[in-house]
Amino acid sequence: MIGRRLVATLAVAAFAHTASAALFDDDEARKRIAETNQRLAQVQKQLEDRIAAIETRTAGIVEVSREIELFKADMAKLRGQIEVLVHELAEAQKRQRDLYVDLDSRLRRIESAQAAAPAAAAGAPTVPGGDTAAPGSAASPGGAVLPGAAPGAAGAAGTLPPATGATAGAARPADAAAEQRIYDGALELFKRGDYPGAVAGFTSFVRAYPKSALAPSAQYWIGNAHFARRDYRAAINAQRTLIANYPDSNKVPDALLNIASAQSELGDNAGARRTHEEIVAKHPQSEAAAKAKQRLTGRS
Repeated sequence: MIGRRLVATLAVAAFAHTASAALFDDDEARKRIAETNQRLAQVQKQLEDRIAAIETRTAGIVEVSREIELFKADMAKLRGQIEVLVHELAEAQKRQRDLYVDLDSRLRRIESAQAAAPAAAAGAPTVPGGDTAAPGSAASPGGAVLPGAAPGAAGAAGTLPPATGATAGAARPADAAAEQRIYDGALELFKRGDYPGAVAGFTSFVRAYPKSALAPSAQYWIGNAHFARRDYRAAINAQRTLIANYPDSNKVPDALLNIASAQSELGDNAGARRTHEEIVAKHPQSEAAAKAKQRLTGRS
């Protein structure tokens, strides 16, 4: 009997110990699960924060890309405006020089005519009535040519000599004025940003006045207008036309520089470098060569 009670007592004690151990294991498991959930929540929050940061950066990159494109467009317009200002300054200086040369030439002609008039009057024979006869001819008192006079002498006395080149070309200034007006009209379209109109105007000018001193500049502006429209291949073709048709023009270095810029925009960096090197080698004293050196230095 005592033995049975002892066994029962031991059994109860063992069961109580087992139940206590099981209860402890459940609490430990719950604690670990809670800690795991907390870590997972932290990791999830960190991931969400990183994703939000990446999205913010991506939006910023898109905005920066858009701003870069706008900046490039503004740079193209500014480059065109600078080219216009430089060209206008060069044209103004050229007109001042031409005006000075023209005035100097006219003064010299007037001085020469005044110096030659007394000598001509002193060397010409006079006839009754105060008329002057042409040297080598005989004139009557009435101005008629006497027998034996040189053929054509009838028109020599009392008339001016045939028109010289300056007089014969009296219509040329008007033509030059019309030519300048057409050129300025196309340039004005370029200034206003009407690049298709500028291309059409300068193209018409080059076709109408291919030998004009302004033709190389007109061809250059055709290429520059194409560049401003981001039609870089057309810009390259237009500038190569200038180089082929007007190889001695002072616009050739600028045309090559425009070609190099267009090549860069097309991603042809090797071609752009070769063009810059060509400018430096063939036109070392030009402003375009200085710009080409800067670009080559910046890329090296």
